[in-house]
Order: sequence, then structure tokens, then C-alpha cells
Amino acid sequence: MVLPHGFMFVRKNLHLIFHSPTMDLGCGNCWRDSKRKDSWKTTMLLAYQSLGVVYGDLSISPLYVYKSTFAEDIHHSETNEEIFGVLSFVFWTLTLVPLFKYVFVVLRADDNGEGGTFALYSLICRHAKVSLLPNRQVADEALSTYKMEQPPHTKNSSRVKSVLENHKSLHTALLILVLLGTCMVIGDGLLTPAISVFSAVSGLELSMSKEHHQYAMVPITCFILVCLFALQHYGTHRVGFFFAPIVLVWLLCISALGLYNIFYWNPHVYQALSPTYMIKFLKKTGKGGWMSLGGILLCITGSEAMFADLGHFSYAAIQIAFTFLVYPALTLAYMGQAAYLSKHHHTIHSIGFYVSVPESVRWPVLTVAILASVVGSQAIISGTFSIINQSQSLGCFPRVKVVHTSEKIHGQIYIPEINWMLMILCIAVTIGFRDIKHMGNASGLAVMAVMLVTTCLTSLVIILCWHKPPLVALAFLLFFGSIELLYFSASLIKFLEGAWLPILLALFLVTVMFVWHYATVKKYEYDLHNKVSLEWLLALGPSLGIARVPGIGLVFTDLTSGIPANFSRFVTNLPAFHRILVFVCIKSVPVPFVPSAERYLVGRVGPAAHRSYRCIVRYGYRDVHQDVDSFESELVSRLTDFIRYDWHKEARGGGAHDQDGVSHSGASSSSGECRLAVIGTVSFSGAPAFEIEDSVGPASVSVDFPTVDSMADVIEVVGPTERRVRFEVGPTEMGSSSSSEMEFMLREELQDLHEAQQAGTAFIMGHSHVRAKQGSSVMKRLAINLGYNFLRRNCRGADVSLKVPPASLLEVGMVYIV
Repeated sequence: MVLPHGFMFVRKNLHLIFHSPTMDLGCGNCWRDSKRKDSWKTTMLLAYQSLGVVYGDLSISPLYVYKSTFAEDIHHSETNEEIFGVLSFVFWTLTLVPLFKYVFVVLRADDNGEGGTFALYSLICRHAKVSLLPNRQVADEALSTYKMEQPPHTKNSSRVKSVLENHKSLHTALLILVLLGTCMVIGDGLLTPAISVFSAVSGLELSMSKEHHQYAMVPITCFILVCLFALQHYGTHRVGFFFAPIVLVWLLCISALGLYNIFYWNPHVYQALSPTYMIKFLKKTGKGGWMSLGGILLCITGSEAMFADLGHFSYAAIQIAFTFLVYPALTLAYMGQAAYLSKHHHTIHSIGFYVSVPESVRWPVLTVAILASVVGSQAIISGTFSIINQSQSLGCFPRVKVVHTSEKIHGQIYIPEINWMLMILCIAVTIGFRDIKHMGNASGLAVMAVMLVTTCLTSLVIILCWHKPPLVALAFLLFFGSIELLYFSASLIKFLEGAWLPILLALFLVTVMFVWHYATVKKYEYDLHNKVSLEWLLALGPSLGIARVPGIGLVFTDLTSGIPANFSRFVTNLPAFHRILVFVCIKSVPVPFVPSAERYLVGRVGPAAHRSYRCIVRYGYRDVHQDVDSFESELVSRLTDFIRYDWHKEARGGGAHDQDGVSHSGASSSSGECRLAVIGTVSFSGAPAFEIEDSVGPASVSVDFPTVDSMADVIEVVGPTERRVRFEVGPTEMGSSSSSEMEFMLREELQDLHEAQQAGTAFIMGHSHVRAKQGSSVMKRLAINLGYNFLRRNCRGADVSLKVPPASLLEVGMVYIV
């Protein structure tokens, strides 16, 4: 069949013909089970496991909230108005933000079961054309994880969507907002371990003299932090089974201490939960009370983890764990501390968690607190690794080495460079600040900035994805945004008292990430405008002195069509290329996971005799990329299946009939890039029409061809539009002379692929140097000539990320003028 130029085929909703365990790491258990209704036993088990991963940070906040709040801005008086006002603020902040906002609203804005800043951004990008990812294809929309609900025809919703899509500046502003939230999460990953461990260790002050305590706290904290970061490369799964019991014991511990203090010291402390105490507090303390909100907001530190770690558990599990265990335990803990302090106005030691702990159980509580602080720190460090990996996948972060620490549990990764940088900065913060007040100011601002970003993005999701009236989104934004802005302003006013650190860090990281993304997009545009025509490739041959050498040549490019300029430069300088030529594009799509069976888009480049192919490998923003060994084997396996499938269609003489009954038929080997097929989702039934004797690649899978009439729905993409056609495969067996000839050519092509694999694989990659073109602004020249090139020289190359053996690497120097 002869098909117009530019067609791509995407099969969907078809049976998976093979299964690869290594590729399942990219899919994740959470995606496959996102729509399965879990039994109550499974849900309760997940709720228990979530304690160690999700709630470690949030559960240790009682260690430092009161101490930060009463640091300098307000003082504890005989009237108890201050302590009761702070308790009222803490209770209602816990109720409104983690419970109402996250548990009942934000957790529902999941992306195929995944949560976090990038999940919201990918949802928005799929429902409105605001993505700045350059190599977007219509074929991506056929992915099973690229689900979108049909929007109702609402005028206001479509108006918001059109405004977003038509203004390029809003696309950039949205990306910067997401990058800002990402940078604040990284800042939280730096500050949380420091303040958590430091607060836990501060309990030693009750058992040591002031002189000894002053010199012991910082070294002990630094030692624990060094041990924590040094153990990261082993992975969370090796010690993760301890995490949930530790946090559970801690929550039960603070609950019991809270109940003891309430009944023993002040049973009427529950009256302070009334909102009237907040008003009395602000009236009495004035500006000092407003500034103390920067300490109160620390009670919701770690709330974002409920959403960010949603993919590892389920909505019901996280909801149950918080509503029925974490929330009551934290409320009792804060009430118990307030009850104790309401009867102790002149304590020898400063206000803190440990003064309300009975002396007989102080050492066991200190031990559990230190363990719980380590668990909470571990959770935020793992989250930092995860979000940096997501940023890198979307081209917003320089390339770093990502190590998958568990073959069974998806998402557990380790990034060596980031780990050691976090450790150094964490120790520097501990030594530099040396007190909870400054650490709390810095941590509070980072936490509140992340929550503001989540509120803004969720408002857009309410309109664009849930198709609710804009007034609903506006009400959500104003209600929760005003609460968070109040706390954010209280943190911002303490700029000189520690809040400068996350701001400075965020400005630096946003600059780095935006420069990297900007240069990446410009490089893609340069490749797009300088790609070589297919006719040039087909004209290469012995007459021009071009030789074909044994082996497989993998030419890596960001282009999804056309011949990249770096290959033409390679052939110009070295007039030879491999017998099997594959143009490989590894691209990211705005979904969390791409199922392994839908990852590879394979097609021909030119006629079959040219032995040139195109392979587009698609990854989601939470997928972990394969290393070179599994990638090479998988690629050869998919090429084998594509060749069999392609020649089978040719031998069967199948026709494509559109809705008007027009038939397109002809050879699949016509010169040109006619189609790309998703290899891995092609559905065949019946006995195989023939067998290939030589198995190509260790993961090769035989394709069963039909012996009865069958039909398969196909998405046919023509430029920016798509239409559904139907392929009919007849029952005729390969018995004619033409079929025998095709079978011989099939065997010959598979034999060529097998021999090329035995000869070895070469990885052809571009080694780029980017320069701003003449006449560019000063900012652009600084960003490109200095910033981007400095980052490129000092980060890992694409060959290191893929673990390409140096002996198999061919680098082609390219100068990009952008």
C-alpha cells in the first residue's frame, strides 16, 4: 500500500505481545494499579507503610514549632493569651492546609496516580498547549497514560484555555513558576535535615551543662548528618522496613505525652482551639504576633510530601493515615505542650519540646526523636533526588548520574553529585546558623513558597482538567492563597534572620535550570532548521566514495523526523557509515510513565534495502532510563519485531480503508519515512505463518501471525490532524512465488541485523558547543556563551548518562549558532 508522506501509525488498546521485566521499572506499580480498587487490608497496609515515607517530616514538627515561635517576637506571659493563641493558630493551620487543602482537594489532582509539582504541570500541558518541550508529537496523545476527559462546552473554561495558549509569555511564566516550586523543594531538602536533627539533639541541653551543651550539639548534629548522607547510596529499601515502625512509635509517643500533659496540667486547654484565641493573640501581640507566624507555619512542614509521594501509595491510604492517626497525634502533641506551658511561665530552660517531657522518660523519648528526625530527613532527601530526576527528564536540569538503587521498587534513586552537595550545604547551614530560630525562618519560607506554587497550579487544574467554573478555582485560590500569603509574608520579613538562604538558593537554581532549558530548546530549533533531506541520505553510495561497514550505528538526535546535521558532518569527515543505521531519538513526554510496550516507535528511513531505521524512545518524567546494555538488546529486539511485522503486512497485501472506502495499497518499502509503528502493542492471533531460525538478540520474541480474518483499529496521524482507519488482513497464506521472495528478503534483512549485532554497535553522538549569534542581547550572550557552556563542560555528557563504553563512542563536533 502506498501511503502519503508523513504518516505515522499508532496502535492502541491492543493486546501486549511481550513482557520485559527490566522495562517494568519504568512503569511503576502505582500506574498499573491506579484504577484497581484495593481491598481494605491492602489499603490499611499502604496506610501503615506511608507513615515512614510520607509523614516522617510532618510528624517531627512538634520538636521545633513552639521553640521557633517564641524565639524573640513574642513572650510567654502569665495570662497565657500567647500560648493559647499559638495553639489555636497551629490547630486551624493543620486543619485548613494539610487536611482540607491537601487531603480533600489537591490529592485528587493526580496524574495517573502520581503527585507533585511536575504532575500538576504535565496535567496542564496535556489539556492546554502550554508546554515548551520542543519535540512534541501527535502520536504521544495515543499513549495509554495520556488520558484526557472530554471537556464539557463551557465558555469561561475555554476562554481561560485560549488565553493561556495564545500568549507565549504565559507559557514561560508557567514554566518559571514550576521551576521556582522545584527549587524550593530542593531548598527544603537542604534545610529539613538540618533543623530536624538539630531539634532532636537539642534535648541534650536538659541533661548537660550549658558550657558542654554549647560545644556538643553542633558536632553531634553534623556527625548524624554525615552518616545519613553517607548511607544514601545503599538505597531506602534496605532500611525502609524500619521507617514505618519508628514513625508509628513516635506518633504514639507524642500522643501519650500530650494526653498526660493535658490531664495532669490543664484539662481545659481544649478551649484554646476556638478561633477567638487567634484574634485575642493578634490584638495583644500586634506586629510581633504577625512575625511569629513564621514559626507557627512550621507545623505544616512536610505536608507537600503527601502529594509528592502519592505515586508510591494510594489516595485512600494517605487519607486514612493522616485523618485517623497523624492529625489527631499532632493535635494532642501541641495541646499537651500548651497545657504544660500554661502552668510553667518561668522555666529554667527556653521553651521547647523536651521541657514538657517527664524526666523519667526523657532519654527514651530523645532516642526515638533522633530516629524519627533521621526518617523525616531521609524522606525529603529521597524526594529531592526524585524531583531533580524529573527536572532532568524534561530538559530543565543539567545531566547528572542517576542510580536506581532497587530493582523491585520503582522510584528509589540516588544521585551522587546532588547527595554530596546537599551534605556539604546541610553541614554549612548547621554550623553557620547554630540555632533553631534562623533554620526555622529559612525552612518556613521554602515550605510556604512550595505550597503557594501548588495552590496556583491546582487552580489551573480545576479549570482546565476538571472543567469546573473559573469561580470555583478563584475561590480555591483566594481562600488558601490568602492563608499561605499571610504566612509567607511573615517569613519574608525575616529576610536578614535566615530567610535569605532559600531565596538566594532559589534564584541561583532557577537561573541554572532556565538557562539550561532555554539553550536546549534553541539547540533543537537549530537542528530542526539544519536537518538534511532524505534524498541526500539515499544518494550516498559507492559512487560518492561512501562505504558501508559492518555493525550497527546508533545516531542519537533530538529530531523525530529528518536526518540530523551531525550525521551529515560525520559522513563528510569520515566517508563511511554502518550497514545497519538507526536514528535514535530519546524524548520525554508529559506523562509520569510510558508503559514498556508503548515506549518504542519504530519505522523505516528509506527503502528496506537501505537498512536504515528510525526509533523514537519515549520516557515519562518519572521513568528511570535504561543503561546501554539493556537498551541495546531491547532496541534490537524491537527492530526484529518491526521487520517481521512490516514484511508480514507486505506479504499479506493488507489494505487500509478509510471511512469513505478509499483503499491505499502498495509496498511498505517505498522510499520515504511513511510510518512509525508502536512495536510491542501489535495484536496477532493464531499459529505463526513461519519461523525464523536465527534468534536476533536475547530478548527477541516471535510474532504470531493471523490465519483468520482480523481487524485492528489504528490511529493514523497526518501532520497535525488524525483520523481512524481500519486494516483488514486476509486469510491467504504465503504460497505464491512473490510471497516466497518476500520471505527470503525478510530472512535476509533479519540475517543482516543479526550479523550487524555480532559485529558490534557504535554510538554516534554530537559534541556540541553553543554560541549566541551576532547581534544578540547581552543577557543572551551571558546565558549562552558563559552560563550554558560552563554547565555543559562541568556536567555529565549524554554518553555518561547512557553508560556508553568509550570504545563504542563516536563523537561528532558541532557548533550551534543560536
